[in-house]
Amino acid sequence: QVQLVESGGGLVQAGGSLRLSCAASGGTFSEYHMGWFRQAPGKERESVAAISWSWSGGSTYYADSVKGRFTISRDNAKNTVYLQMNSLKPEDTAVYYCARVAGWPNQFASWGQGTQVTVSS
Repeated sequence: QVQLVESGGGLVQAGGSLRLSCAASGGTFSEYHMGWFRQAPGKERESVAAISWSWSGGSTYYADSVKGRFTISRDNAKNTVYLQMNSLKPEDTAVYYCARVAGWPNQFASWGQGTQVTVSS
């Protein structure tokens, strides 16, 4: 069972950037599809991005709402997945969770405790 710990959230002004990190332990990280989803108060969970396991070439998926602004990447040597978020908008405000993807691209098997991202206008 993989354990996931997110970091990098915070408060940023609209138009700013943040990079979220997710450190994984347990399991075989390079063999997992990984992803990020977010949840804002009163809203449904939204899948944000996913990256396939290494041997399939690192294919990526992005929600339409973040396409062109967010970039997901992974470093298998560090068992870490990243989410670079640029041109942030107030509607990006949410708790962001790192997750192991069980069904591509947005069926999640396990996730971390989340990190808060707040974008002020």
